[in-house]
Amino acid sequence: MKKLILSIIALSGLTLGSYAQTEKGKYILGGTASYQSSKSDAANANAAENLSIVPNVGYFVSDNFAIGTGVGYTYSKTAEASVTGMNQAVVVSPFGRYYAGLSDQFKFFGQASVPMAFGTVKSVDANGDTGAKVGSSTSVGVDLSPGFAYFPTKKIGIELALRGVSYNSYKVKDGNDNDVIGAGREDFSFGTNFFSPRIGVQFHF
Repeated sequence: MKKLILSIIALSGLTLGSYAQTEKGKYILGGTASYQSSKSDAANANAAENLSIVPNVGYFVSDNFAIGTGVGYTYSKTAEASVTGMNQAVVVSPFGRYYAGLSDQFKFFGQASVPMAFGTVKSVDANGDTGAKVGSSTSVGVDLSPGFAYFPTKKIGIELALRGVSYNSYKVKDGNDNDVIGAGREDFSFGTNFFSPRIGVQFHF
């Protein structure tokens, strides 16, 4: 009987302890940052440059469940004479995240987010020079992704996230608020690629 009581106490302590980083009232702080540049030696080839910085903050409204948003900036430029040559946008990405704790240090999570971007479009000539504003862009999407978090300390979570299901609609309007034909697109992807995970760090406090 004594061994049984001790086992129940130990199990209860493990269950309660697993909420340490993700219990109600805690905050989560992190974000994403990326930069990519490409250029070909081929004649008349285009150069491309992409930058994205989106910090985020969340709040645990209940044990293991957090809601929050990311707010940031994206920049993309392609050296070609096109209305979509250069785009600067403000990003807002509300999200909800749920953790399933294996232990104090290891947790699975699932996240749903709705990334939105509102930007200014400028023309870019074949030499890569940016011209005047020619329109505006709007991007709205939905992203569902699973992930795994490792907590080396109670304040830091190292995360590995996989892309699950995502949809994005991108539209460009000219100076007269008309849709620019051929500039918009819709993207949909489904499936997980275990060979291209996204790795990040989140701070819990």
